[in-house]
Amino acid sequence: MLCLVAVVLLAKQFSYPLDYAIERAGLPQACVGVIVATIVLLPESIAAIKSAVHNKLQVSLNLALGSAIASICLTISAVAIVSLLVAQPLELGLPPGHLALLRLTLVIGALTLGTGRPTVLQHAIHLVICGFFLLVSAVA
Repeated sequence: MLCLVAVVLLAKQFSYPLDYAIERAGLPQACVGVIVATIVLLPESIAAIKSAVHNKLQVSLNLALGSAIASICLTISAVAIVSLLVAQPLELGLPPGHLALLRLTLVIGALTLGTGRPTVLQHAIHLVICGFFLLVSAVA
């Protein structure tokens, strides 16, 4: 828990200059969260890419999804606890476009994991969805 608090505090300090750069570039505020999440998930992402290069696609998928799900669950839990401590309402809403992408990701993820060994095409579909999410976040 102490490490999680340290990561959250470091991310908060890092977000101020990043916030300024995003504002100067004219990008939406959602880009700050995407960049911070990318930095947090970078070590597992590198390991997942190395596994994919060595044709270990199942290990790659497990690394990528496992780290993302763990980070999301820990982050939401920490934010929920902090919002209770400071008596501030918590809003985790998604705009309709992002909600549609979330649903699509869940369906594609279930198909990828439910069919046994994933293929390169299935991984490419996940990358296309991720790229589309980044595009929608930058334009919105």
